[in-house]
Amino acid sequence: MRPEGILKTYYGYDSFRPGQSEVVNAILNGRDVLAVMPTGAGKSICYQVPAMCMEGITIVISPLISLMKDQVTSLVQAGIPAAFLNSSLSAPQFFKALSNLQNGKYKIVYVAPERLLTERFLECISNLSVSMVAVDEAHCISQWGQNFRPDYLKIVEFLKYLKRRPIISAFTATATEKVKEDITDILKLIDPFKLTTGFDRPNLYFGVVHSKDKDDDLLKLLRQYKDRSGIVYCSTRKAVEEVTDLLKARKYNAVRYHAGLDEKERKENQESFANDQARIIVATNAFGMGIDKSNVSFVIHYHMPMSLEAYYQEAGRAGRDGEEAECILLYSPADIRLNKFLIEHSEPNPDYSEDMQEEIRERDLERLKKMGGYVKAQGCLREYILKYFGEKTRQYCGHCSSCKDNFAEDDMTVDAQKILSAIIRTKEMYGAGMICDVLMGNETDRIIERKFDELSVYGIMKDQPRHEIEGLIKELKVQSYIRINDDQYRVLKVDPSAAAVLKGTKKITRMRRKNLITAKATDDPLIVSLRKLRSMLALNEHVPAYTIFSDATLNQIAEKKPTTKAALREIQGMGKKKVNKYGTRIINTVKEAA
Repeated sequence: MRPEGILKTYYGYDSFRPGQSEVVNAILNGRDVLAVMPTGAGKSICYQVPAMCMEGITIVISPLISLMKDQVTSLVQAGIPAAFLNSSLSAPQFFKALSNLQNGKYKIVYVAPERLLTERFLECISNLSVSMVAVDEAHCISQWGQNFRPDYLKIVEFLKYLKRRPIISAFTATATEKVKEDITDILKLIDPFKLTTGFDRPNLYFGVVHSKDKDDDLLKLLRQYKDRSGIVYCSTRKAVEEVTDLLKARKYNAVRYHAGLDEKERKENQESFANDQARIIVATNAFGMGIDKSNVSFVIHYHMPMSLEAYYQEAGRAGRDGEEAECILLYSPADIRLNKFLIEHSEPNPDYSEDMQEEIRERDLERLKKMGGYVKAQGCLREYILKYFGEKTRQYCGHCSSCKDNFAEDDMTVDAQKILSAIIRTKEMYGAGMICDVLMGNETDRIIERKFDELSVYGIMKDQPRHEIEGLIKELKVQSYIRINDDQYRVLKVDPSAAAVLKGTKKITRMRRKNLITAKATDDPLIVSLRKLRSMLALNEHVPAYTIFSDATLNQIAEKKPTTKAALREIQGMGKKKVNKYGTRIINTVKEAA
């Protein structure tokens, strides 16, 4: 079957997302791959689809047990034969999985890096045809990455045991140039197809709340989120305990997650959240890398993270299904002091020299400084994030607390005409300083000497402060109505495109600063009924609710109201197996709500 057929049959999607088809085609053409794609861009499909097209098996190396379990559950739900091998399996379960693997029952097998070099696994894999090794969270192989894991270095040794070299594909959500070089060199990728898709996640709303009472602000946000599912991140275990207690006291269905809990409770709490039994999980950064829960509709940071890499990765766990979601950071100055303390008193890594430890500490402090710039940013928050990752974007996204709520569109056409006229009437020979003086009616020696006080534009903006006029000039530069000579005098020139503005046939607007409004949860009775159906099906099958169908699929069903299986197959995310398995129940729910 061709990739597009697999995508439709097993995943229920009509087309690939941006970047996916390029990666899939590169793999099917036998090339190694290094793909840097943001959380929610659909990295897993990039190796799962070609795995189904190729002979032999695909081994996916993944760092977290929870990620493997969620991915494999989703694959099995879609009708794809898959399994995982990690420490969560009992000895009988592990040997049963190996037996199935040897007997060709799986196409995709997820393996923890620490299991790669175990004698039993190597013995099992030695006689199998491995078509591809996919390395998920590939930044973990680099000591310069955000989450360096020494066990990832075992991948290089493992590859030597295979009877022939498979295609190697590496995937990560965030990677600097140094980390990308490390991944390529350490994994010895051969002429890899490299793809870095845009880091932007348009469905995510970014907000910063300068908070004097974080508990109060947190509760205000949660009241607006009603029955939606989300994560609250805290910097310390103590804060996780306190916030969880607060939410439980207010009757919120919340569970906790941090490294200080025993493995049994961590597992139970994570599964409770994944299955939609617990609506909120309060966690440290120990929770979440690679979490595949698609219907997280909000991520609240109770404390400011140490870096933009960490923030964007954690915030990116919201809205993986493409639905609107919110990422809100509650900030207070104490956050910076806490993070500095954590950096300066972090446990030294015995594998690093003292000089390297100091270099890493300095780098972490610099990252913290950039994170501090984000929470204090006066302009677009999305632009700040994307610029940090080396991506150019518009100054105003219209979908963050700075743009959507703190800025309003302002007609600046008349002021623009005044500024453009002043530049023209002074013969396009001066910089912004002189233009401001003319427009404000300042009696400087240069103005009197050049008789600019006799111009019709002299003093025409005398009631506006200088910084306001300077801001208008800057905006005209941004919108390309004004150009600057590339010489030391920074002379302003009027672009030909400004003619329409001067004639009054073109309007110019800008965004002006004007508070945090969050999206409202829907009360649509059909959506409520579909959620209840999904929860019941998930409970009966002991799987996470989002693997039955995602919020994006749920919302499409509610919008299109399919009453036949043929119509249901047109819904994104409803593959053939799911339509056959759940279609009648879904259609009945739609009809009952009509």
